[in-house]
Amino acid sequence: MPEFSDPKRRVVVSVDMESYSRRSNALQYRAQQDFRRIMDEASAELGVHRPAWLQQQAGDGELAILPPDASERALVGNLTPTLDRLLRQYNMGRSEEGRIRLRVAVHQGLVHLDGANGFPGDAVVTACRLIDSPVLKDALKRRFPRANVALMVSDQMYTDVVCHYQDLRPDLFQKVQAELQDKGFSQPAWLYVPHENAAEEDAAQPAPVTPSPRPAAAEPPGTQVFRDIQAYGPTVFGNHNTQHNGEHR
Repeated sequence: MPEFSDPKRRVVVSVDMESYSRRSNALQYRAQQDFRRIMDEASAELGVHRPAWLQQQAGDGELAILPPDASERALVGNLTPTLDRLLRQYNMGRSEEGRIRLRVAVHQGLVHLDGANGFPGDAVVTACRLIDSPVLKDALKRRFPRANVALMVSDQMYTDVVCHYQDLRPDLFQKVQAELQDKGFSQPAWLYVPHENAAEEDAAQPAPVTPSPRPAAAEPPGTQVFRDIQAYGPTVFGNHNTQHNGEHR
C-alpha cells in the first residue's frame, strides 16, 4: 500500500483581508461573515459551485483548492473584477476600519488532497508565499490606497492564461519579485489592480543616465597653465609655471 495517494493538478487560490488584526472583536466577527458572503457571491457569478472548493479557513481569509473542472481562464480573468465590483458596493459609505479590502493570489500545480492537516504540495506553499509577499501588501497599503482588491498571479499563470487569452490586459500587469527572505522564497510574479495600471510605476522610472565626461576646454593663447613640471633658466615664470601661446611643449 503506498504511503500516500497521488497528487492532483489543481488551481490554488489564496485570499486575505487587509488590516484584519487592527479591527475590534466585533468588526472582526462582522468582517468574517461578510467575507464569506462576498466569496460565495463571486464564485456563483463565476459558475464555480462554492461547496466544491476545498477550503482551508483562516480568520482573515482562506486557501482554496478548486475542483478539476474549474476554468482557469474564468478564474484569472473574472474573479478579481467580480470581487472589485462587490467590494465597491459593500464599502460604499463605510468607515476606513469597516472596509474590506482583499489580496488574491493564484497559482496551479500538484496538490495532495488527503493531507492530515491541510493540503501538502509546493503549489500551495507558493500561493501562500505570494499572498504574504510585501510587494502585494504594498500595492494596497501604499500604491493604490483606494483600491478594493489586488491580484498576484505566478509567472506560469501569467504566461499560460493572461498572455494567451487576454481577458485582463497583460500590459496592465507589473512584473515583480515576490520575496519572503525569512522563508527563503523569491520568485517572479505579476501584479494586477482593477481600474489601475500597475505597470505604470515601471514606465515612470527613468532609465539611468551615465554622465558623459566633459570635454577639456580649449586654452586660449596667453593662458597661464599650472603643470607639475620644473623649468630652469629663462623659462622660469612664477612658482615653476610656464606661459605659452597655444601649444603645449
